Formats: sequence, structure tokens, C-alpha cells
Amino acid sequence: MQAVRELLVARRRRVISVTISDPTGRSEPLGEIAQLAASASYQAGGLAERSGPPRHVEVRYVERDVLERLAVSDAPQGVVAFAEAIESHELSSLTASGVGEPTPFLVVLDGITDPHNLGAVMRSALGSGVTGLVIPKHRSARLSPAALKAAAGAAEHLPIAEVAGVPAALRELDQDGVWTVGLDSAATTVIWDLAVADQPLALVLGAEGGGLSPLTARRCRAMVGIPLQGPLGSLNVSVAAAVACFEVARRRATADPG
Repeated sequence: MQAVRELLVARRRRVISVTISDPTGRSEPLGEIAQLAASASYQAGGLAERSGPPRHVEVRYVERDVLERLAVSDAPQGVVAFAEAIESHELSSLTASGVGEPTPFLVVLDGITDPHNLGAVMRSALGSGVTGLVIPKHRSARLSPAALKAAAGAAEHLPIAEVAGVPAALRELDQDGVWTVGLDSAATTVIWDLAVADQPLALVLGAEGGGLSPLTARRCRAMVGIPLQGPLGSLNVSVAAAVACFEVARRRATADPG
């Protein structure tokens, strides 16, 4: 539900239709979504700044069983939307920052395959001030309905670059002056001691279970870990991402003289 709401609010891509299973109109959140959809219009081919006659979002009301057959993710929460695909940004656009804009703070994902983890990482990334996400085009979870639902609308606001390979992307980031910092439970430096947290930074997180690939790890300029208590030696990747992202956010807020 939240993913559909943010899709309509962000207006970054054209929404084709919204289907709702609330014929009585008793659900306030679904009623808000219906109003947002009914009031939204898009120029032909995309957002309002593009040319062509405006197209309004089609809003349909159906029974619950019909909606569940339309949904391509589990538990659709009473609403399904069909929209254009999320646009992939150029990697170089994520490292550019003008006057008054935040210092680049990126998250790079190396082979995360669970769409729910991908969505959870996006949600934490946006909440902690991450300015861009980098994901590989191959051998990785896609921006699927399941991932977008788990992201709860974060994907509509977070610039995303899909790259052919993570090691090559890290090399490009390094050339652009971005610190590439890998997260690894075996690292001898803890993230609390990351001295470059307030610099242009890319946190690099590895796949579930396997962690960073050897080549990706070699391309990182620094490696940090999250100190753990107790017998378990690692965190779920989405939890680790949240801890690391908010620690960087805390350090940036402390370093900011304003």
C-alpha cells in the first residue's frame, strides 16, 4: 500500500492504472490512494514535463479475489498499480553534487539475491540520507514488485544506477573521488572508527551468506566491520546496511558545522 502511495506522490514515472479492492470506501489509506490516482495526470510518454496530451490514471474497483489474481507479489494490501519501469541513472550522475547539495553517500550492493533484502536496504538507505543506490544488472535481485513492496516507496525517491559489474563501478567511483568502503565482518577496523564518513562515500555490501566477492573486496579502498556481541558472527545484510548507513548519517550530522 505504501509503495503505491509513494509511486503516486513522487511522480517520477507514469502510472498506467490503479486497481483497488475496497468497494465500500471504508479504508482511509485506500481512499487517499484513490484520490491521488484520480487527481494525477501524466504527459504522454512519461512525466508532466514531457510533450503530448495528458493521460489520467485509470482507477478500477474490483473484488478481493480479482485483485489477488492481478497481483504479482504476495499480500497486495488492497491495491495494485501498473506503471512504467524505474529509470536507471548513470553512475556518474550519482557522484555529482552542486552547491547546497548533500555530499554523495551511496550504497553499492554486490549480488544480493533476495528481493525482500533489496527492498529493506532501499528503505533504510533513504531514511539515513543515502543519495544513490548502485546494483548490478546480473546475478542480483531485480527491482521486482516484491522488492518495491518491501521498499515501501523508497525506490520512488532514491536514484538508482544499474551497472554491468560492481568491480568496474567501484573503479569509476574511486576515480571520481568517492571512498569505496566494504562491509565485512572479518574487518579489523570497526565502522565506528571510519574516518572518512563525512567524505564522498560508497558503502559496499555483499551477498547473503557469501559476502563481498574477492574482486569487489580488492576494489574497496577500505574495509570495516560491525562489532557484534554474543555467539553469532554476522547480521542479515539488510540489518547490517541499516546499522552502517545510520552510523554514517550520525557521523555526518556530527561533522556538519551547521
